[in-house]
Amino acid sequence: MTLAISPQARDALERWLEAGSALRGLAKNTLTAYRADVLDFIAFMTHHHGGTQGLGPLSQLSTGDMRAWMAHLRQGGAGSRSMARKLSAVKAFYGWLAEREGYEPTAVLSARAPKFQKKLPRPLSPDAARAMIDTVEMQSQTSWIGARDAAVVTLLYGCGLRISEALGLYGRDLPLGTALRITGKGGKERLVPILPVARAAMDRYLALCPHPVEADTPVFRGARGGALNPRLVQKVTEQARLQLGLPATATPHAMRHSFATHLLEAGGDLRAIQELLGHASLSTTQAYTSVDTLHLMKVYEASHPKAG
Repeated sequence: MTLAISPQARDALERWLEAGSALRGLAKNTLTAYRADVLDFIAFMTHHHGGTQGLGPLSQLSTGDMRAWMAHLRQGGAGSRSMARKLSAVKAFYGWLAEREGYEPTAVLSARAPKFQKKLPRPLSPDAARAMIDTVEMQSQTSWIGARDAAVVTLLYGCGLRISEALGLYGRDLPLGTALRITGKGGKERLVPILPVARAAMDRYLALCPHPVEADTPVFRGARGGALNPRLVQKVTEQARLQLGLPATATPHAMRHSFATHLLEAGGDLRAIQELLGHASLSTTQAYTSVDTLHLMKVYEASHPKAG
């Protein structure tokens, strides 16, 4: 169906993506997903209206057109979460296009995505998180690889880093001090405190690593010296969780969830945790934490000036 898209429509899509990348610093993966979602939408509308020329099929979209597209997605097996993401991309593109072409955007912008139940994260207990780090190191018979894996997982739990952020460290980021400047999603920078235990894990790995770490080379290396593949971190974490009898939700990303949850449980400020995680929205941070209401009430009663 994508073959029916006109050069004009493709050009408009690329110009929108370039504008988004320049103005909002969208991540490469986000741009790739947006491109695929909007391409499918344009292709459907072009086919739906029986034409292939210009931007005509997008000039006068109706509520019925939007319903037909969403029915098409549902018939194709798209779930509610996927449909919501696709609709979000289409709205962003169409809003941009409508401003430049004078289209009436109401039908597109007023379309509602199906509701879906967000999956709550499953953080590990503090004891399980520590056991995960210790057990990860024992999965390899090669000492430097074991130290490497332990250092990566320590950064995920001790500093709340994403896997991509940990594996994105270069020699120029060393030596680790008391804080590290991280560039996260969308090019957003944040300053992350480095705990002594994280520095110790990194120092041990670097002392054992047989590959020289220079300013322009990745800190974490594969067995042959190339950049460490995140899939290897996922694999070694899976091996460790099976050994410990932890659930399938005990993934590398769960270590980041655990970082946020344990900070909040210890009385940490939600806004400060938001900054440490690099979240643009406080609601995203709230979804990352899993603290029961009883504990929150205890924190409230202990800290709120009017609670006594």
